[in-house]
Amino acid sequence: MKNIFLASVMFLLVAGCANAPPDDPLEPYNRTMFSFNEKLDNAVVKPVAKAYVAVTPTPVRTWVSNFFGNLQDPWIAFNNLMQGKPVDALTDLMRFVFNTTLGIGGLLDIASEAGLPKHDEDFGQTLGVWGVKEGPFVVLPFFGPRTLRDATALPLDASAESPWVLPYGNPIVHDSNARYGLSGVKLINERARLLGIERTLDEGTLDKYRFARDFYLQQRRFKVHDGNVPLEYDDFDPDESADNTLHEPGEKQ
Repeated sequence: MKNIFLASVMFLLVAGCANAPPDDPLEPYNRTMFSFNEKLDNAVVKPVAKAYVAVTPTPVRTWVSNFFGNLQDPWIAFNNLMQGKPVDALTDLMRFVFNTTLGIGGLLDIASEAGLPKHDEDFGQTLGVWGVKEGPFVVLPFFGPRTLRDATALPLDASAESPWVLPYGNPIVHDSNARYGLSGVKLINERARLLGIERTLDEGTLDKYRFARDFYLQQRRFKVHDGNVPLEYDDFDPDESADNTLHEPGEKQ
């Protein structure tokens, strides 16, 4: 419910900025929220993530990442199917079956070793494939950078990728403390995986907000269009984005 409320607030803000420049009409608000999120992260989330990395062996962190990644595969399969990619959807379902059974509940990524690639699809991308415009860039409290389209899809994506978070009548995890625990571990694990990227961000620009915004938009457009980004996006801050592309570890450059 909170996520739906946040998305509704974003919609009202955008509606009030109809005459603003299309690139980033919410920039004053976005910068304020970006600063808030950064301070919260520096004070709480990042220190916990660093401690997690310090005390948790690398194989264990890999198992944790595999476990949560495996839970995402059915939702990825659904979105691939909705995007007209049935072969990829079948691959995702096969990954889930193999890793859940042979991979000890998803702790081991047997599917990748068997040649079944891991995909990265969500409902925000599906809406993009269906022709829904991305809308203005927004920074959500706690959840960070989004487009309006992605912010609208966020509640559904979050519930589907983390099914244990459903508060009432949860068929997967009945105990509320267990749900909070799983959510906390997932958050810290994801934050720990970004520690290396963050160093690149800190060293790569004097304006972290614009750098993070451009990187997010470039990556989302690349994913929505499977690498074939339309020319309509080429005019977004070309002078600043051309030399400031941030690559995730392992990504082809």
